[in-house]
Amino acid sequence: MQHIRMERDGAIGIITIARRERFNAMDVVTAQDFRKAGLQFARAEDVRCVVIRGEGGVFCSGADLKYIRDKGDAQDFAYLQPDGVGPEGGFGESFKQILEYLHSTISEIKRAPKPFIAAVDGIAAAGGFGIAMACDLVFASERASFEWAYHKTGLTGAESSTFFLPRLVGLRRAMELVLLNPRLSAHEALAAGLINRVYADAEFDAQVRQIAAQLAAGPTAAYAVAKRLLNQAAGVDQLDYHLDEELRYLVASAERPEFAAGLKAFFNKGV
Repeated sequence: MQHIRMERDGAIGIITIARRERFNAMDVVTAQDFRKAGLQFARAEDVRCVVIRGEGGVFCSGADLKYIRDKGDAQDFAYLQPDGVGPEGGFGESFKQILEYLHSTISEIKRAPKPFIAAVDGIAAAGGFGIAMACDLVFASERASFEWAYHKTGLTGAESSTFFLPRLVGLRRAMELVLLNPRLSAHEALAAGLINRVYADAEFDAQVRQIAAQLAAGPTAAYAVAKRLLNQAAGVDQLDYHLDEELRYLVASAERPEFAAGLKAFFNKGV
């Protein structure tokens, strides 16, 4: 795997998104590898807790907009296109290829009979925000920040973000985070109910490992049942349907002129 690292620390599985030069954004290959790592650790009986983290002071910024702008890599689409070329027309097909892998991973995280922890050090935006919200526990460093971000380029939201936001913070607050799109500091995210705890930057990795070790040493079977029951009570059995809806609407929004204009403005800022 080129941009996803899988490590073991005893019964803890650690997935690191390692594409710092692109703010740990996901192209198709990275999303594929993220799914492989997520499924492998979710289904490995000797892995009792999983930590998802980003490299280099960034958690994840979602789908790689440069990759989307360039309509992917020809090799990534070779299995779809006879000539091995990227999709014709708009940008929706490039998004679809990335999001199908990410949505599958998110679904697996929620079904996994073990805790998944998002260790957010730095920015979690758009799809990175959604991945973090889908985890069972979210811990943040003091330098972490959280931003919904999709409307910056005229998109409608995906990667579970519109599913979990109202469940985590309530409908009114979710509307504010989506429509006004503030960038929340770690402490603001904690106050809003988006995350569980904030740790000092220098202590962050050690604190996350300590909690992961505590969970890995705990009653995994009981955790699995409690997780299943809590998810059932929160209506998470509807997640797969909602992910399909998010994908459908985001792909459609990526074909509209608003996204093309937003994408141009995004790169004119030198991102």
